[in-house]
Amino acid sequence: MGIVGLDHVQLAMPEGGEGRARAFYCGVLEMTEIPKPPHLAVSGGCWFERAGVHIHLGVEKDFRAARKAHPALLVDDLADFVSSIEARGVKFVPGKPLGGYRRGDIADPFGNRIEVLEKL
Repeated sequence: MGIVGLDHVQLAMPEGGEGRARAFYCGVLEMTEIPKPPHLAVSGGCWFERAGVHIHLGVEKDFRAARKAHPALLVDDLADFVSSIEARGVKFVPGKPLGGYRRGDIADPFGNRIEVLEKL
């Protein structure tokens, strides 16, 4: 018995934020929205995936953005990624050095931190 992988990461969002979530996760990060099962869809939120990476956004009544806890997305070309998201109005903040990576942070439309890394 042992851990064999990571299925998904869940982030919180405020009620009624699905349109903003879609604009960011589909429009900026170029992920695909996948349907939530009907019995889960009644509580709102959205699910997204790309290249085996799954991010779920769930509605949280007393929403507060995750500014420290975060998913870290691995990209193949950080400079190209940054150019693409900045052209879409998303700010990139370079991160502190970490051996073997170039990295930095972005925020989703709700203020949730997302780290972005490129392996060197």
